[in-house]
Amino acid sequence: MAELVLASTSPYRKELLQRLRIPFTCQAPGVDEAAAKAQERDPLALACSLARRKALAIAANHPGAFVIGSDQVATIDGLVLDKPGTAERAAAQLQRLQGREHQLLTAVAIAHGNQLVEFVDVTRLCMRTLEPAEIERYVAQDQPLDCAGSYKIESLGISLFAGISCEDQTAIMGLPLLRLAAELRQLGFTIP
Repeated sequence: MAELVLASTSPYRKELLQRLRIPFTCQAPGVDEAAAKAQERDPLALACSLARRKALAIAANHPGAFVIGSDQVATIDGLVLDKPGTAERAAAQLQRLQGREHQLLTAVAIAHGNQLVEFVDVTRLCMRTLEPAEIERYVAQDQPLDCAGSYKIESLGISLFAGISCEDQTAIMGLPLLRLAAELRQLGFTIP
């Protein structure tokens, strides 16, 4: 069986890929995300570029492996919402998103030799109107400081939304398994 590598240290992506029950390893891709964000302002192009860079960075040192790179960009009004890092920035992001629709763009690149398979999943999320006290309580309870958009949809963050439209709910957590499983099957992996 061919080696499969997830070019990520994200515990969310690792947990998702484990659902497919294919042996894989995880490696930090060492991609300078800040530099990529400085070069690319378009949210979709940024997500695709980062996923591709991650896959290719690891593939360069594992020539026979299939390497999965993924990146997710939260966007509203054409702007990228970064991981907030602090409670204050998380509250500010949620204030901007409340009562409005935004998108999560989840890009995936699978590198193997000279072959590169790429795809994107687009999720539309409509956050309900929130009171400042609700935002403060949510941030304190869920601590979404490492999540683009400042919410954890797989946790208490689901309570912030009025509606979600997507083809694959796993994309919201960072890795669209429906399409990924289909692509991996086409590349020769056995997935029930």
